[in-house]
Amino acid sequence: MAKPMREIHGLGVSDLNDALLTSTEPLLLRGLASSWPMVQAARSSESEADAYLRSFYRGATVGAMLGPPEANGRFFYNDDANGFNFYPVHAKLNNVLDEIAAKRDMAPAPTVYVGSTTVDTCLPGFREHNDLALGARDPLVSIWIGNRTRIAAHYDVPDNIAVVAAGRRRFTLFPPDQLQNLYIGPLDFTPAGQAISLVDFHQPDFERFPKFATALEHAQVAEMEAGDAIFIPSMWWHHVEGLATLNVLVNYWWRQSPDYMDTPTNALMMAFLTLRDLPPEQRKAWQEIFRHYIFEADQQTAAHIPEQARHVLAPLDDEGARMLRAQILKKMNR
Repeated sequence: MAKPMREIHGLGVSDLNDALLTSTEPLLLRGLASSWPMVQAARSSESEADAYLRSFYRGATVGAMLGPPEANGRFFYNDDANGFNFYPVHAKLNNVLDEIAAKRDMAPAPTVYVGSTTVDTCLPGFREHNDLALGARDPLVSIWIGNRTRIAAHYDVPDNIAVVAAGRRRFTLFPPDQLQNLYIGPLDFTPAGQAISLVDFHQPDFERFPKFATALEHAQVAEMEAGDAIFIPSMWWHHVEGLATLNVLVNYWWRQSPDYMDTPTNALMMAFLTLRDLPPEQRKAWQEIFRHYIFEADQQTAAHIPEQARHVLAPLDDEGARMLRAQILKKMNR
């Protein structure tokens, strides 16, 4: 039911303009990183891709997740949802690559996955030959390495470009307004930091999750080969599958907000503490306050207050953010 994602062809690593990088819709960028030596090695063979990665490795330890064959690559909760169906380890990357290679011909195979590891720390020098030009943006650049894996649908606060450097990937994306149809699990007990959909995309249980059928009507899917990239706007839900026996992804995260701004997730968690369990009429009153001061704020919101007296209602800057954070911490620690 998912529709193909909009595709853009013919772009190179230096052709990413501001219009594209501020898109509010996902984009499949076919062949964006075709010039990367990593991609060229991967298109030759998995063995050459493996060897190319190892050529930059200098012994750093990485975090990895190991899952049993019966999980079929899906990193998820255990049956009681009080733990997970995998276990984390710290290992040398060369040992992880050895493990992936050793299990290449097994079906189903135990799942091996290195997630969100900073490229410059793990593979120094890699980005000198394999990188994207993102202008003045200073992204966090991470690498993800594994065999056949399934990462449950989740969102990220930053904007994101993800490059398939080796193997094949399938991304299934949903707009932010599909939250209620994705059946999200716990917010504060998660497999890897972000809340995830509880729906198994390979075997959706429509009796337990009937509204997921509606989510699929809004889904966009991208089938990707080595050299392809995907732009994922902030807050879009995305389910990610590694389809080959060796998959390597390099992604770039950045925010369109100033560095002094905190993550909105902290505001959500504070709202659980301060707002959710208020009586309905009080919640309604606070909903109006948030609408007025936050979600529909404009130049008229504080126009009746002398400019020098607006304090937190004035435009925020680095100094103002530090002062506000200190006030909040003082109140929290009372």
